[in-house]
Amino acid sequence: MTNLFADYFLPVTLALITLGMGLSVTLRDFKNVFNRPRAVVLGICCQILLLPVIAFSIAFLTDIDPYFKVGLVIIASCPGGATSNLITYLLNGNVALSISMTALNSLLTLITIPLNVSIALMVFIHADAEIHLPVGNTLLQIILITIIPVYIGIRIRNKRTKLADKLQKPLKFILPFILILAYAGILFFGESSITTTSKDFFNLLPHTLLLNASAMFFGWMIARAFLLGKRNQFTISIEVGLQNSVLAIFVASSILDNQVMALVAVVYGSFTFFSTAFFAWIIKKVTNMRKPRVIAKAQRIARRVARRGRVN
Repeated sequence: MTNLFADYFLPVTLALITLGMGLSVTLRDFKNVFNRPRAVVLGICCQILLLPVIAFSIAFLTDIDPYFKVGLVIIASCPGGATSNLITYLLNGNVALSISMTALNSLLTLITIPLNVSIALMVFIHADAEIHLPVGNTLLQIILITIIPVYIGIRIRNKRTKLADKLQKPLKFILPFILILAYAGILFFGESSITTTSKDFFNLLPHTLLLNASAMFFGWMIARAFLLGKRNQFTISIEVGLQNSVLAIFVASSILDNQVMALVAVVYGSFTFFSTAFFAWIIKKVTNMRKPRVIAKAQRIARRVARRGRVN
């Protein structure tokens, strides 16, 4: 049953979600992302540099089990995935930017995951391990779960624009439902070797929540500091704050053969869809509260200048 959900149902679900998001974007949206690449470059830098720094900092400043510390670094080293893309879509963020960051960072993690995890193993448990991610499988997943479904969604939108527009409202209910259904299937029919006790859950919850919240906050603040638009700000915050827990479980349990490290990703994945959506909603509201004041001030200045011009 585990293989049914993890190997078949989940990939198909993620592909359907990505196709649904493709219905909301156009090729021009992706061209805009790469014609003005500051947002995607900044977001990728936050993912590959900021996230590991946050994870290592939490690990150094807490007294949790050293294997849990490595687990934190593993989850921080993973890309966002379809879940972060979906939250961006639900909150009307820059979907093209989110998908682009996911695809690019998925390629970069072929290097960054082995590097970060090797450092964490040496620092926290004084062990060496050769970590090799399956390059071919990773590329195939990017193509089948991200690129092809998005392209199909874009083509449908180009040919049937009215249909794509009509589907937007129901998809915002359908897509989260099927994602939660897929993860629930993995949770209930998952491998018996990865079991989380209530003690482990409440021990890891503060640290994983701190990783999620602090990554979102600093990602947002950095995007603000570089004067990106509000949609790009909370889009980068989501993409930096939410990582692919399924990939983290695979790295810990299959590549490193360590179920204790995998517990971190299990706990992380159990709540971060909801916490990320909540934090992103707050960030969006805060950002929207600031904009009217700026516009009002600019309008007052414009009116003063106009009055002076008439007087002169």
